[in-house]
Amino acid sequence: MRDTVCLVPPPFLTKLSVWLSTAAAVTILIGIAISQVSLALAIAVLLLSGLPLRWPRIAIPLALFLLWTLLSLAFSPDPRNGIPQVNKIFVFLTMLTIFSSIRAVKEVRFLVVSWVAVGTGTATVGIYQFIHKWRDAIALHRDFYHFYLDKRITGFQDHWMTFSGQQLYLLLMLVAFLMFGPAVKKMTWMWLPCAVVVCTALVLSDTRVVWIAAVIAGSYLLWGWKRRLVLAVPFLLVFAFLIAPASLRQRVTSIWHPEANTDSNSHRTIVWRTGWEMIKAHPLLGMGPEEISKDANFYAYLPKDIPLPLPPGFYKHLHSIYIHYAAERGIPAALFLTGALVMAFFDFRRALAKLPPGRSYQKFVLYWASAVVIGTMVVGVADLNLGLSDVLTMFLVVMCLGYWAVEQPVPLRAVA
Repeated sequence: MRDTVCLVPPPFLTKLSVWLSTAAAVTILIGIAISQVSLALAIAVLLLSGLPLRWPRIAIPLALFLLWTLLSLAFSPDPRNGIPQVNKIFVFLTMLTIFSSIRAVKEVRFLVVSWVAVGTGTATVGIYQFIHKWRDAIALHRDFYHFYLDKRITGFQDHWMTFSGQQLYLLLMLVAFLMFGPAVKKMTWMWLPCAVVVCTALVLSDTRVVWIAAVIAGSYLLWGWKRRLVLAVPFLLVFAFLIAPASLRQRVTSIWHPEANTDSNSHRTIVWRTGWEMIKAHPLLGMGPEEISKDANFYAYLPKDIPLPLPPGFYKHLHSIYIHYAAERGIPAALFLTGALVMAFFDFRRALAKLPPGRSYQKFVLYWASAVVIGTMVVGVADLNLGLSDVLTMFLVVMCLGYWAVEQPVPLRAVA
């Protein structure tokens, strides 16, 4: 009797759950609002579908990180100010929808191909923005390097760090597939040009820490593919530097030879030192969520030997996931988050070690996911990348796909 009054058959709800979960993952490249609406719908349909609710293993340390966040908030001097961080917990439900809904290799493949298509489009938009800004600088008779630093490309995002963080994950995906994915000869005609477009957008974003992360994570992929080629990386970097336009060469050299009041090196040193003072004063529960963004709190812990006024820069967070979360929510919160990253990497590496030689979807996804962990940890040294919902959403999706690959019993070399 119960079956006869069911208006929507469970198979339809199951498919709808997959589509909405995929939509939430893919549309994050366009805007957070449409992604979160899709995520809310995906959660509702998932609960109605009858599918088993599943979480990847990384959810355990991440849940501890969120619980410690709530504990820090409870003892914060201004709990209401930290409510935005409670709202951000919603993003972590991405793990529930993706890991519960996407089970078959054809569903993983559809999500990946959708990311390639939309991601290449966003990269193309970024390249167009760069050309437009280049023309503006010429028309205004401005030095392009100084003109561009505060007006870098963003694609459909609101900041170049968000844009470049997403492009990093897309580039690692494309490279990992070309190196380890099945049937690559049939797909190279599409994937290789997309990789070139995404790589170009990443270079033009002028985000140095993401460049460094791309080189390190890319070298990791190269090591897993053909180890001897890793020896060529330094020579390729030198060659690329020599043929690069002057503005790009200046951006690279600013890593070790920054220009005062233009490059952010001194600004980051200041926020890191200030964060360390906060950690020493509040090691267990931190300052409280969002408390660092208050100017009065920041200047209260600013080391006395740092002269005022401060150099140009953004002082509302500490530009490092390790320092910021330790200062804002306590050392345990930072350890839980770091532990999640380390645990995921070694879970993926153990799964890779069990795979037989040859290309497969598991090998592609596991190498991609482990490279994403490396890239995230490197960028996290100098940016609050996992504090950005747009980047965090992509990261959580990739982690779910990584744990999907861990669970597969046999190598998957064809769409099932």
